[in-house]
Amino acid sequence: MTEMKKTWLKLTMAVALLGGGILLGTQWTGTALGDGDQPAPGSVNDPVVTKSYVDQAIAQQGGGLKAEDVQQMIDQLRQELSSKGNEVVVVSVPAGKTLIAKDGAEFVVRAGKAVVYSADVNGISDLTDGKDITNGKPVPNNHLILFPRGGRGVLPDPAQKNGLTVLVRGQYELK
Repeated sequence: MTEMKKTWLKLTMAVALLGGGILLGTQWTGTALGDGDQPAPGSVNDPVVTKSYVDQAIAQQGGGLKAEDVQQMIDQLRQELSSKGNEVVVVSVPAGKTLIAKDGAEFVVRAGKAVVYSADVNGISDLTDGKDITNGKPVPNNHLILFPRGGRGVLPDPAQKNGLTVLVRGQYELK
């Protein structure tokens, strides 16, 4: 081949490769950006929403929540939480009395020696040690005790003359 033909062949190949590269690059870029997959921003299929439109839509729905409504909901929630016994109460249990728990109550014996009261063979859950304490067994002080079912409780150890001081979360009764 002559020198001239080699030059033209090289030039033609370079132009073909460069053109093909540009064509492929534009196609891949369009695909990567999601052309055809996503609607164009601001189009009918993807509208732009303004603040005034949102304000108008809220006004048509009744204007949203008012401060009084929010305060009323907060007060109602507080009342429900306090009625469910989520606050901790210090209870003094005199000798001869029994502190009976309702379902799900929690106790912590702070002062005095306590024993378990249970009308059946099941006991109470000592969450601190991960053990079950059965009827008549001592309850360790400063341990979190869970009453999965009501009707069980704690009473002062009959061998002592003093009562108990117990922290209680949940509902209970003193008998």
